[in-house]
Amino acid sequence: MSYQEKKTITSLVSGLVLMVAYAVNAWLRYRAGTAPAADLTLWAGLMLRYIGLGIIVTILVQILFHILLSVGVAVKAKIRDADCDDKGIERSIKQEMVEDERDKLIQLKSLRSGFIMAGMGFFFALISLLLGHPPVVMLNIMFFSFYAGSLLEGLAQLYYYRKGL
Repeated sequence: MSYQEKKTITSLVSGLVLMVAYAVNAWLRYRAGTAPAADLTLWAGLMLRYIGLGIIVTILVQILFHILLSVGVAVKAKIRDADCDDKGIERSIKQEMVEDERDKLIQLKSLRSGFIMAGMGFFFALISLLLGHPPVVMLNIMFFSFYAGSLLEGLAQLYYYRKGL
């Protein structure tokens, strides 16, 4: 499995965990009555907290991923060649993390999928208002569509890496 696939899977897992955590938290608050549908300020604050948490978690997960990947590559290099020095290990790590034009093309194609999902979510959020649902439904549809767009982008990247471009 390539570096890009491993990185994408790591991002997908952390994004999915955050999305599920928000959904469970929001559902439990709503069911308990501590987050009424009419209190948009509370819902906006909850969403902003999860956006901030998502940024922090993403940064920490990517740092941890790159540390573990570098250690794994270094161990493999030492196993292959016990006399391998630090420069050789560093070269192996750089070779593992190389990104080329194909990777950039895959990122662009998958980004398009994510934007389409976010755009559809915005469209359905507007329709929910038109149908008379409370504004909090619209907010949550938009929030989930952006998360789903991010997840779809990762899934599209995996698909394109497996399919080959």
